[in-house]
Amino acid sequence: MIRRSKLNGRRVLIMVWAMLLLCTGPLSVAAAQDKKAAIADDVTVKLDGEAVKISDPVRMLDGRVFLPVVRIVGMFGATVKWDKVNEEATIHTVLGEQIVLGNGVPVVYFNEGRYVMEEAPFLSDGRLYIPLRHAAELLHATVKWNKEEKAAELTTVQPAVVTEAYGLAEISKETGSSKSELLQRNRLDSKAVIKEGTKLRVVMPSILDNEAEPYTEKDLMLLAQITQVESGYESYEGQLGVANVILNRVKDSRFPDTIHGVIYSGKQFPPAHNGLLDKSKPNASVFRAAKDALNGKNNVEKAIYFMNPKVSKGSFWSSLKIITTIGHHSFAK
Repeated sequence: MIRRSKLNGRRVLIMVWAMLLLCTGPLSVAAAQDKKAAIADDVTVKLDGEAVKISDPVRMLDGRVFLPVVRIVGMFGATVKWDKVNEEATIHTVLGEQIVLGNGVPVVYFNEGRYVMEEAPFLSDGRLYIPLRHAAELLHATVKWNKEEKAAELTTVQPAVVTEAYGLAEISKETGSSKSELLQRNRLDSKAVIKEGTKLRVVMPSILDNEAEPYTEKDLMLLAQITQVESGYESYEGQLGVANVILNRVKDSRFPDTIHGVIYSGKQFPPAHNGLLDKSKPNASVFRAAKDALNGKNNVEKAIYFMNPKVSKGSFWSSLKIITTIGHHSFAK
């Protein structure tokens, strides 16, 4: 009985220490944003001239107004589905368009395109917050900031309906958008025959000017495979860190400028040379980490090395500056 009691006591101590380590671990990208986002009780939101009652607090970050996705979607009659595992919201608009947003991920999927937002969405009190301007524009509305009233004024915009006397040229002149912009916005090519009665979307979301850097499925798979081998047993945050070390190297002039080049050059990634990489089968968490990293979510910015401090010894490793430690790995530059 005494022996069992001692064992139980040790288990409790281990659990306590584990919880302490979790609590003192690095903040995720989205969590860091949440801590910076201040509640703005003096900010109001108006839709088509009427004040909107919002039960959740309005938040401000870097001068931008943020609202929970579910509240914005409801204002415009759209629907949203929340993927709890991947912390991802998929929105279907009344105009038949799709928007996909991820927690802490600056890239938004809009129809077939990928675009970079000025600020990434973040979770707060179980709600995914997104910059109001980006969300409203994607939902086909215009946004105006009334500085005196501290009010975000949203105006819904109906699609332009093509008639015999009101075609692409007239719509272009009225909206101030070029014909090519209108065609691209409506996923039409220059040879398309636009019939009478066709409804054309005319609001041009500002993010359309900021396309995300493309990546291939081969890039994603290779990044996921090396992340699996190096950190498949780690938490999502640890996996995200490893994936970003590789992407940080791609952007660093001291390393090759491709994912393949980084992984197969040098000695940091032995699995690339001993056959383990080819056999790697990434799990769901690793795939999410690799995809989020490729979409700009970075929790180890400027880190170009990672190591297990219990294993990696020597003057080189000790000379590095540690940025953060996640799980068994320290991330350094």
